[in-house]
Order: sequence, then structure tokens, then C-alpha cells
Amino acid sequence: MSNASFIVVANRLPVDAVVDEEGNRTWRRSPGGLVTALEPVLQANQGTWIGWAGIPGAAPERFTSDGVTLLPVELSKDEIHRYYEGFSNASLWPLYHDAVEPRVFRRSWWKSYYEVNERFAEVCAAEAAPGAVVWVQDYQLQLVPGMLRERRPDLRIGFFLHIPFPPVELFMQLPHRMEILKGLLGADLVGFQRPLAAQNFLALTRHLLGYRPRGHYVNVDDRLVRADAFPISIDTASNEEVANTERVRQRAKEIRAELGEPETIILGVDRLDYTKGIEQRLKAFRELLEDGRFEVPRVVMIQVATPSRERVDQYIALRERVEREVGRINGEYGQVGLPAVHYLHQSFDRFELSALYQAADVMAVTPLRDGMNLVAKEYVASRIDNRGALVLSEFAGAAGDLRQAFLVNPHDLTDLKDGFVTAATASDDDKMKRMRAMRRYLRKHDVSRWARSFLTALGVPERSAAYDPGSLPSAD
Repeated sequence: MSNASFIVVANRLPVDAVVDEEGNRTWRRSPGGLVTALEPVLQANQGTWIGWAGIPGAAPERFTSDGVTLLPVELSKDEIHRYYEGFSNASLWPLYHDAVEPRVFRRSWWKSYYEVNERFAEVCAAEAAPGAVVWVQDYQLQLVPGMLRERRPDLRIGFFLHIPFPPVELFMQLPHRMEILKGLLGADLVGFQRPLAAQNFLALTRHLLGYRPRGHYVNVDDRLVRADAFPISIDTASNEEVANTERVRQRAKEIRAELGEPETIILGVDRLDYTKGIEQRLKAFRELLEDGRFEVPRVVMIQVATPSRERVDQYIALRERVEREVGRINGEYGQVGLPAVHYLHQSFDRFELSALYQAADVMAVTPLRDGMNLVAKEYVASRIDNRGALVLSEFAGAAGDLRQAFLVNPHDLTDLKDGFVTAATASDDDKMKRMRAMRRYLRKHDVSRWARSFLTALGVPERSAAYDPGSLPSAD
């Protein structure tokens, strides 16, 4: 048995494999606030991060990166198809996002999901020191807390869901709903992005299992399980540091020049996912051009659509629809050398993204449903000039944090169009007042505070707290 006193269990390790021309493999740290927030705790506690290394087939041996032990878990090509692309992303993902797209249920997918979760639980049970703290991440591993509880009742187990949690009537459609719910109840603390998600979860314990939750707690086999909201955030200081570089400031000016110095640039940055509302956003922009409320080249749109789950049928079809709409808009409203929509189906590094954020007059973050949406927070953190306007969906978790954004209902095209126009034409004083307030909030509520509040609620002991968790109240 290992002596890891703090363990993170996630679908992926916090590193990506890089293979050079000679076939030698090295590991590069993945971008993201989760790694930044948890790395000090892992380092201080001889911690271990358990996850898939992103390579199908036999898992590499454990290795160390930045003082953290990384323990890879094996996934075969078939398991990637059934567990990840299948049950996780064609069954759970659409259902948890209010069934925006039809969900698909296949028994073989569930079998693989169960087996992979069991493998993760077994690896973790063997790795954890007596009384260790284990933090399980996200919807791909919802069975792990219960499986781990059976194997190691001595552990302190937390689970955090990074996506929405559906209401009772939607969750009830899920085959194996009891197994999922019991799996989550294996944790001591179940964390969600928003309070309503925690309420949905507690309501299900009453509806499906006959429990009687009180406040944030439910008694399960004489063990109190807490369900609560812990809104995730970003590494605000790091985003500000990147935004303040000469490289980014100069690139932002170049972007505006390359676009012909328009009066208004509307920017969308999303994974190419049907939950993000990209189609509705494009249609709203097209109608604004039709109505004459916007016109090219005075107003242009940039839509960055990062490739995502490209082997899943729903995503293949989405890409075709989005690119067809972009072509239609540019065919009808673009000019020679001046397209109305600049569509970029590719990934960008954080410097180019920061430059795009600084170049954009209006940031359009209009998902149909989103657990949080960190792009909205990245935009605000990157606006060190306190300029720009954020148009934000009411159905993004970030709407509960960034209250000074221009909030819209993306299901209502009229409201969406009005939101774009209002943001584009608001006075400089109004926009700066809103942006300053949102930036103040993000400085106080960054990703480190999120991790502190969760770990404090989970009961991480004083000796383990690289963040001094006692300095912050729990999330009650």
C-alpha cells in the first residue's frame, strides 16, 4: 500500500504526451486551472494524481512531474469508444445538459463504464494511505466514490461534478440511475457548480432511495453525506499576467488591423459542442445583419470552435451545420476580403486567446446549458483595461458569479439579438463599471479559493493544507 495521503482521481492525467521525431516520449503539463489549484496540495502531501494518460493500450509506469506522482490507468481503444465516447459523452453528457441533443443508451456502453470506474477505484484503493483524502472529479467517474467506499471505508472521499446535474424528471430517464446515485453517495462531500444542482441531487435521494435530506445533508447508513455548491473559477492572476504582456497587447492591435479596424468585434470561443449555443448565436448575428441593426464591415464576428469529440456522430453533424451557417452568412453579407464571420476550427494557445479577448468589443458566451463556463471568466480577467462587454447566457453557471454581464436567454433569438445590440452600443462608462465589478469578484474568487473551500468542507487536516484552509470559511 502506498503512503499517498491526498489523491486526485480524474479521467485524464494533468499532462499530455509529446512524441519527438525519433519516437521519444516526454510529458507536457496540460493547461487549466484545476492543475494549478491542486498542485500545491499534492506536492505538500506526497500526493498522487490518478488518470488516463491519453494513450490507448497499456498504461505507462508511474512517474513524477513537478513534484507530483502521476499514476496512469489503462484504457483500451474499445473502452475509449464505449466508456468515454459512448456512455460518458453520448448518454450522460446530453442528459445532464437538459437533453439539448437526444441521448443514446446502450447496454454495452454501461458495462464498459462500470468496468472502467471499477479499475479506477481499485487503483486508488491500492494507492491511498490509511485515512487518506481522495478527490474524485467529474461525470466520467460517478461510480468511483461508492466502489472506493466498499474497498476502503477509512478514506475521506470527495466528488466534484464539473457539469450541470439534471432535475429529477430528466435523471429518471437514465438506465442504471440507482447505481449512479449510490455511486455518488459513496462520497462524504458531493460538490456541484450551482445550488440548484445540489438541490436536484438531494431531491433524488428522497425520490429514488427514500432518504430524508435535511439542509445540505443526507444520512446514508449512519454516515452524513453533504451536497453543496462550490462554483469553480480560474487562475485569475495568471490570466492577468498573460494579458499584461507586450506580446499580447501588440497582437490584439494586429488582430483589429487584420479585420479592417471595425467598430465592433463580437467574439465567441467555444469547444465545438451542441451545448454551447453556437448555432443560435450565428443565427442571431445573421438576423441582425438582415434587420440592418448590424452591418459589415462596421461589425464583424470571430467564432473560434475548438475541435471536440470528433468521432462522435452528434459532433460530426454539428460541425457540418455550423460551417454551413457560416458559409451562408458570408455568402450573403460578406464583402471581398471582408467576411462577416471569421470562423476558426482550431485550438489556440493562451497568448493568442488573450489577444483575441483584448481585441473583442463584445464577448458572446451563450451556451444553452453549462455547468460554469470558464471562458467567460477568462475574458473578464484578460480585460485589464476594464473595457469590453460580456454577453452571457442565463443558463451558464457563471451567470451566478458575473452578475454585471449582459444576461440573455439563448433560447430566445429576440432576446439574444437585443443583448448583442445593447452590449455593442452601451456607453463606455457603463461597460467599464460592469467590468470593474466583475474583475473585483474574480480576484477574490479564483480557482485556489474554490479548491480551498471544497477541501475545507471535506475536512482536509491542518497538516495537509498547503492553502491554510483554516483561513477560509467553509462553503455553507
